[in-house]
Amino acid sequence: MAIIPRSQDYSQRYNDIVQNADLAENSSVRWCMVIKPYGFGIRENIKNILDSMFKNTGHVNAYFPLFIPKSFLSKEADHVEHFAKECAIVTHYRLKLDDNKKLIVDPEAKLDEELIVRPTSETIIRDSYKRRVNSYRDLPILINQRANIVRREMRTRIFLRTAEFLRQEWHTAHATYEEAETEARKMHKVYNDFATNFIAISPVLGPKPEHDKFAGALTTYAVEPMMQDFKALQAGTSHNLGQNFGKVFDVKFTNDKNELDYVRWTSRWVSTRLIWWLIMSHSDDKWLVVPPALAPIHIVIIPIFKTTEELEEIKKYLKPLTKTIEKWKLKIKSAYFKDTIKLSYQIDDDDQKSMWRKFNERELKWVPIRIAVWPRDMANWNVELYRRDLGTKESLKLEDAIKKITPLLQEIQKNLFEKNKTMREDNTYYVDSYEEFKEKIQKWFVMAHRDWTTETALKIQDETKATIRCHPFKEFIKKEYTGKWICMISWKKSKWRVLFAKAY
Repeated sequence: MAIIPRSQDYSQRYNDIVQNADLAENSSVRWCMVIKPYGFGIRENIKNILDSMFKNTGHVNAYFPLFIPKSFLSKEADHVEHFAKECAIVTHYRLKLDDNKKLIVDPEAKLDEELIVRPTSETIIRDSYKRRVNSYRDLPILINQRANIVRREMRTRIFLRTAEFLRQEWHTAHATYEEAETEARKMHKVYNDFATNFIAISPVLGPKPEHDKFAGALTTYAVEPMMQDFKALQAGTSHNLGQNFGKVFDVKFTNDKNELDYVRWTSRWVSTRLIWWLIMSHSDDKWLVVPPALAPIHIVIIPIFKTTEELEEIKKYLKPLTKTIEKWKLKIKSAYFKDTIKLSYQIDDDDQKSMWRKFNERELKWVPIRIAVWPRDMANWNVELYRRDLGTKESLKLEDAIKKITPLLQEIQKNLFEKNKTMREDNTYYVDSYEEFKEKIQKWFVMAHRDWTTETALKIQDETKATIRCHPFKEFIKKEYTGKWICMISWKKSKWRVLFAKAY
């Protein structure tokens, strides 16, 4: 098959990766996708790791209805405005056959109140919490749910934007502002932990500007990585929502001073967009790249044989290797993930495929380690080990290969992170003038001063199509110029540099 280099057509390259790695496909249901087993294997690993991380921070799982009464959304118009045009609405509850035996909506089966198919869960969850909270002793409530979200996206793309997508979302309730802010900040750190240690990317962290916060939030904390085409993609945010939803839904409690008070809220979510994030951050001109921490298969073993007898001899020869793989686990250094990842392997003994076809298929799906064995290898106790991220192979003693597998997977994980970090740092520019900004922003990340007014931010966006991704925490600002900190447009005072980029 023809391989289109990333440099030639990056957008088409993504579509080719999704198709040829057999991750997902467009559904017959317009705007929706089918996630295939290998793609869902990545999704399951993401879900399971995040679930463990959040349980380790005191959260528990629950589930809330798919359908939301229209009146609930009407209470929070500002919150809903962002996706109001994307909502799917249920108006009737029954179908029937007409006189021509065609299936139609029964006009007499109209709902008393229209239902919105979940575009987001804040309102239905707040209604539930209202029945649970009476005293400060009932707080905090720390709940995560895994759910499907429905929004009619006009320009869809598999994993990035589809009408229905899978999401993990966390909604918490607190007695004080300090508790809510601590929760929002802590879970922002969890997102960064997951991004750096599992997806193996190096994002920039910081709060969103005032005009780009989540509707109704006091503060929105963002995780902003750089894709390989130097664009940004927001894939995780954490919000301190203050008392806004508490007041709208009249969720009151008696605080420790025996006074009535409104509950403070936080929320955050990540979705199947994380798979887009992964693909666009790492994949190379040999197709898909998946960090070992999230790989559905860590090792593929390919016996090279001509007869059934040779195959059985090779499998017997490999018993010490396969038994060891079944016992070993991958340990990821993480502040919030305390478990280990069980190694997964497959023996590809399909006698209907050539050796080269098997090699190629595993290249496309990016299995981190490939071990090939010929009958002649057994006489010398050798195997051939191929490392996918570097494209290198070596002949090793079987016992040496066994010792090398887990350290090699950890090395591949680290290598992918360092490569991504270097890419971001090498392609982030610090500018002081608007002229230089307009030049650099056409392709790269830019750190620049602005006067922190919405007017200036929107002017820059209108003229360059670049947006403020976040106000980076100071540890992400590696370089500062001496002299006055002033906006590159208005020449008014600036607090510190902010991150600009073009984004998906």
